[in-house]
Amino acid sequence: MVFRICTSLAAAVAILAGASPAVAGPRPGPAAGSRLTLTRVAEAGGAAAVELTCNPDGGGHPDPGQACAQLSRAGANPARIKPADRYCFLLYKPVTAQLSGVWRGRTVKWAHTYGNSCELNRATGVLFDF
Repeated sequence: MVFRICTSLAAAVAILAGASPAVAGPRPGPAAGSRLTLTRVAEAGGAAAVELTCNPDGGGHPDPGQACAQLSRAGANPARIKPADRYCFLLYKPVTAQLSGVWRGRTVKWAHTYGNSCELNRATGVLFDF
């Protein structure tokens, strides 16, 4: 009974506001939540992984708001992040970064090996800085 009253009241408000009362379910797109696993594995040993959620921003990442903003601007493709303007030493200590999960309703997967962690951080900003 209470549900019917609330539904009828919501429909009446929508009609008075000029909106269509037939809105069902969440809309896909930018408002949809995202859940990603980010990993960083050094060839010389050592690995780290965190979960990142966006909309709402959270998970184990130390700066989820900034990481989600970077991914949003790059369309969830870390290769499209604008690299920082800084130099890195030519020290070869390969590190592989991986991203996998669901971004705004679609499955995403990405991996790339960088020459060292400085190159990784230069290329991906805060995304793999954990």
